[in-house]
Parts: sequence; structure tokens; C-alpha cells
Amino acid sequence: MRTSSLTEYEIMELAIEEALQASREGEVPVGAVLVSDNQVVARNHNRSLSLDDPTAHAEILVLREGAAQVGNYRLNGCELFVTIEPCPMCAGAIVHSRISRLIFGARDEKGGGVKSLYRLLNDKRLNHQVQVTEGILSERCQEIMQSFFNARRG
Repeated sequence: MRTSSLTEYEIMELAIEEALQASREGEVPVGAVLVSDNQVVARNHNRSLSLDDPTAHAEILVLREGAAQVGNYRLNGCELFVTIEPCPMCAGAIVHSRISRLIFGARDEKGGGVKSLYRLLNDKRLNHQVQVTEGILSERCQEIMQSFFNARRG
């Protein structure tokens, strides 16, 4: 029997599900999925409001859960899928955790720490660089974010 591998689009769909859940909870709609050997290790969404924790971004929560499952803060060989370009805080955590590859949907022109404002994942001065792929389901990811903020602005 052949086992099928998840495609990048299918994994990003899981991240989008998380972003939509965040939106339903009144959180900024960002979702993240951590994958190792094409298996989902962790998935989560922004929870800063519900946890009263400014660091409870989707990426941080997923890295924490992944590290706990692996038993090591170094997540070598893991890939992180995120609906929106990570902020500088999350980009720093991604470097520190030794993620091999980041895949994100849409850029964050006002707060991105990977491509838009800063390029932390590929700074040669740091001890680890991360392969970056952007644009997977970018229109859907951007639309979720825009709809959330348009509704809040009323």
C-alpha cells in the first residue's frame, strides 16, 4: 500500500484552518504547522489575548510543542508553515530552534522579520540560516488577515 505525502498546499491549508480558528476567537488570524518527515508534529494559532502572553504567537506555540515532543529545542530537519510572514520575535525563535525551512503564505509589510522589514533568517552573522519559501496560498492568507482587520475597523 502506498502512503501519500502531504503537499505544501495541504499543510498550508492546515495552517489556514488554525488562522480561521484564531479569528473566531478574536485573535489575530495567524496559523502555524510544524512538520518533520512529512508528518505534522504540532499546529496552533495566535493566542496572545486568551493566554495574556505577548509571546503566544502561533509560531512560538508550535515551536514549544515541537521541542517538547522531540525532547530538544533544536528542531533540525523540521519545516515550519505559517500563514503570514513571521515577526522579528518569531524569526529569532526560528533561527534559535534550527528550523531547516520556513514556508509562509503572505508577507507582513508592517511587521515582517523574514522578507519585508528584516531578513533575519538569512543573516550570515547569525549561527544558522533558514531556507525560505514564500507565497503558498498567499491570496487566501492575505484575505483572512484583511477581512479580520476590516471587521474590527467596522
